[in-house]
Amino acid sequence: MASSLLESLLSKCTALSHLNQIQSLLITTGQFKFLNICPPRSKLLELYSLTFNHLNFAIRTFSQIPNPSTNDWNAILRGLIIGPSPSDAFLWYRSMLRGSYRIDALTCSFVLKACARVLALSDSLQLHSHVVRKGFSADALLGTTLLDLYAKAGDIGSAQKVFDEMAKRDIASWNALISGLAQGEKPDEALGLFKRIEIDGFKPNEITVLGGLSACSQLGAFKEGDKIYDYIRSERLDGNVQVCNAVIDMYAKCGFVDKAYSVFQTMSCDKSLVTWNTMIMAFAMHGDGDKALQLFHQMGPSVRMEPDEHYGSVVDLLGRAGRLQQAYYVIDSMPMLPDMVLWQTLLGACKTYKNVDMAEMVTRKLVEMGSTSDGNFVLLSNIYAAHERWADVGRIRDVMKSKDVRKTPGFSYIEEKGVIHKFYNADKAHKHCKQIYGKLEEIRFKMKEFGYAAETSFVLHDIGDEEKENALYQHSEKLAVAFGLICAEDEARPIQVIKNLRICGDCHVVIKLISKMYNREIIVRDRVRFHRFKDGTCSCRDYW
Repeated sequence: MASSLLESLLSKCTALSHLNQIQSLLITTGQFKFLNICPPRSKLLELYSLTFNHLNFAIRTFSQIPNPSTNDWNAILRGLIIGPSPSDAFLWYRSMLRGSYRIDALTCSFVLKACARVLALSDSLQLHSHVVRKGFSADALLGTTLLDLYAKAGDIGSAQKVFDEMAKRDIASWNALISGLAQGEKPDEALGLFKRIEIDGFKPNEITVLGGLSACSQLGAFKEGDKIYDYIRSERLDGNVQVCNAVIDMYAKCGFVDKAYSVFQTMSCDKSLVTWNTMIMAFAMHGDGDKALQLFHQMGPSVRMEPDEHYGSVVDLLGRAGRLQQAYYVIDSMPMLPDMVLWQTLLGACKTYKNVDMAEMVTRKLVEMGSTSDGNFVLLSNIYAAHERWADVGRIRDVMKSKDVRKTPGFSYIEEKGVIHKFYNADKAHKHCKQIYGKLEEIRFKMKEFGYAAETSFVLHDIGDEEKENALYQHSEKLAVAFGLICAEDEARPIQVIKNLRICGDCHVVIKLISKMYNREIIVRDRVRFHRFKDGTCSCRDYW
């Protein structure tokens, strides 16, 4: 039977029994074993491993081929990518090398995708060298796969290098690097790349705008986010629920929960569970527990959506009320396995209410779950410090050293005239450094009239009081707010700052006072929630 006819039959297969019949036909006609290149045979393997999800049977069938072609190998590799053990793809690739089978660009692409699933960076480096040696570097698909792998594995430098060296790029190449930069804590570079894409003649698609919105969310760059949302509507990309969810998240994280809710209410596509989660958490993050609960109660049969992961909001609200034991019970009695975020939420409440015993229990839970987040250890250390348990503070430091957990340096972003300014603690690198520290001295002097005393209880106990005050005085969020006061032309517009860690107690007190002294609204988004400072108060009601 002609090869083309067999391929036509294979394309119409809807049942495994049909495949078995075609395999029998290939064997009886001699095509299965005696042809080096047999397209129907490769298609058969592909259908077994992908369409009918019978990878083991595909592998057994493959083992009966005396001299499999490259396409036969590729069919198995494609199945391994989506299977339970994607790392086996690299073992198969090595078998191809040992057997001197011909490897093409698709082979390398499939193996790279498998490496991306398990973040096998060392194997990827070997494969990259093979790609270069075999002359496949010019292949756009292969280049994009390699770029995507490096980005997902966190090697942004290599991803950028692959992108820069690509002779031909497509929209997928741009998307892979934008997403990699956004997820790799380089949102400013991701946004810069997003702005370049149309200049270079490419049209952003749904994946592109997701990367751009993620960058805006991290930076608090709401003006750029507005532009992206305008583009989304003009190109009718708002029919995609993932895109709408990202827009809601962007507005919420940029401090505009009302805009987020407007998008939520006017969505043209059906809302997903993620949509409801995102909006409920937005209200909770902005300290509006009432609206979060109202939205929570709207869910259920009437909107064909059952509440799930909203345990996060419940734990947050119980924590705010100081009902820590009840919050612990809610997490511990969940029908599904609680994630780290829930325990971290409760740990934050322990810090606010200085509950050492509960904090120790929660930290143990996090360690059991494999958490190596420096923030968890720092929170527990701060709780010990508040009780002047300095020996325990020292013990936490020792544990962090033994586990090689390093404290993340604090930094803050502020946007001014479309430019993102980044400040670290005690930063002296900014071109307006003199004016910024001058403004801080002015603030310091004014605050004394309001009876301000530096909150030094969380600063290392083994340094002097003056050093403690200076350490607090140079925190990144204070520098960013001072810069905002200097540069702001429109005093009616809030000063917006993004902080990568939790805002400290002293900075919280100081920014409340600044909002009163200078009659300015200041919005600070830290790692946990929004703080809207106005007239000397904060929207979090001093809970974070």
